[in-house]
Amino acid sequence: MAHIIASACIDVKDGACQQVCPVECIYEGGRMMYIHPEECIDCGICLSVCPVQAIYADDELPAAETAFAAANAEFFGPQVTGWGAPGGADSSHVSDRDHPLVAAAPAGTALQRT
Repeated sequence: MAHIIASACIDVKDGACQQVCPVECIYEGGRMMYIHPEECIDCGICLSVCPVQAIYADDELPAAETAFAAANAEFFGPQVTGWGAPGGADSSHVSDRDHPLVAAAPAGTALQRT
């Protein structure tokens, strides 16, 4: 299981999640952060610090956010960044690109947890 960053992160990119991640599996895209599903160890620390509650365990992702499971995984593939499994977020793994789902999202449309 991995955690997934969903729409509430779009245009927020607070970065607190990235700072506390013990395996550095949270990467910065142009408009949001992304969790690498193969690097995430499912510790859940990121959940506790996200100011907009944009992070979910994959089995708790709301139905309206299911496309973000693929978006997080596909962000690392050749169509977006081509990073594969870089083995840890660092300054060389920051992108101004986003998954097409995120890139196409109008500003201010992020879903909020209730």
